[in-house]
Amino acid sequence: MVYDLIIVGGGPAGTAAGVYAARKRMKTVLITPDFGGQTVVSPDVQNFIGIISMTGIEMAERLKKHLEAYAEDVLDIKEGESVTDFKKLNDGFEVTTDKRNKYQSKIVLVTAGSSRRKLKITGAAQFDNKGISYCASCDAPLFKGKDTVVIGGGNAGFEAAQQLLAYSPSVTLLEWGSEFRVDALTFEQVSKDPKFKAVTNAETIEIYGKAFVEGLKYKDRVSEKITDLKVGGVFVEIGSIPNTNFAKELLESVPKPTWWVGPIPAEWKGGIDKWGQVLVDHKTQRTAIEGMWAAGDITDVLYKQNNISMGDAVKAVEDLYIWLQKRKPLVKE
Repeated sequence: MVYDLIIVGGGPAGTAAGVYAARKRMKTVLITPDFGGQTVVSPDVQNFIGIISMTGIEMAERLKKHLEAYAEDVLDIKEGESVTDFKKLNDGFEVTTDKRNKYQSKIVLVTAGSSRRKLKITGAAQFDNKGISYCASCDAPLFKGKDTVVIGGGNAGFEAAQQLLAYSPSVTLLEWGSEFRVDALTFEQVSKDPKFKAVTNAETIEIYGKAFVEGLKYKDRVSEKITDLKVGGVFVEIGSIPNTNFAKELLESVPKPTWWVGPIPAEWKGGIDKWGQVLVDHKTQRTAIEGMWAAGDITDVLYKQNNISMGDAVKAVEDLYIWLQKRKPLVKE
C-alpha cells in the first residue's frame, strides 16, 4: 500500500510526530531501529517538561507507550528496522530498510536524529570497546577501581564524569577548547568532587595499551607540553553526526529550496549543509525536497534539545497535514 506519511525515526521528534499524525487519522508508518534517541543512555533526564526526573530508558518506554496508545488502525510501527535507501518517486517516496522491506508514501518526515562522533586518533579504532566507550551510563560500572578520562567539555562530558565518579578513583576531563561548554549547575556539582580534574586546551593525541587501554597522551595546545595519563578507560563525548547518509545523495542533488530568500550560503550542499544537517524552513520544517519535512537533531536547528525536537516535529505535522489535504486525499481507513 501507499501510506499518507512515512516517519523515519523513533526519538522524541519521531514519536511526537507519530502521535499527532495518528490523531489526525493519517495512514502512517513509523520506521525506527529503537525508541528514545540518544537520551536513552542518560541516567537522569531532568529537563523533559512535565516530568521532574526519569531515566533515559524510562523516557523511551513512555514515548513508545504514548505512540501505541494512539496507533489504532492508522499507524503502523516498524521497530527494529533502519532505513538504508531513500528515493523520490514521481508521486511520492519509497524507503528501503535493512530488513529489505520497502515502504511507499505520498510524503515523508525525517526525524532520524544523530549518532555519536568518534575519535580519529592513534589507538581509537584499536581500543574501541576495549577501554574506549561512548556511553558512560552503560559502561561506567565496568571501570570500577580504574582511573578514567572523559574527552569533551560540554554537558554530556560533565554528566559522563559524574557517573564515573561513583566508580573511578579519579576522573580527568579533557576539553580541546579554551573554555567548557557546560551549564553552571552541572559544572558546580561535578567540580566539587576531589576526585575530579578538568583541563582546557587539551588535544588528545594517542590512546595506547596492549589488549585493553592502559593510558592516554594529550598535548597542551598553548604550551605544547605532552602529558601521559595512566588510565584504564576513556569515555568520549565530542558531539554527534546527523544520520543523513540514507538520503544524502538525494539531498545534495536538489536546487535552491523554494522557501529560501536570497543567495545560497557557501556551506550549503543542495539540501544539507557542510556538517550533513538537513536544511529546513524553520517556520514549517519543510526541506529543499518537495513533500519532505524534517525535525530534530538531524536538522540545522540551533539547539539540540528533546523539547525543541518534539515541538518542531509537531510543527512539521501541522504543516504537512494541510499541504497533503490540498493536494492528495488521505488514505481511506
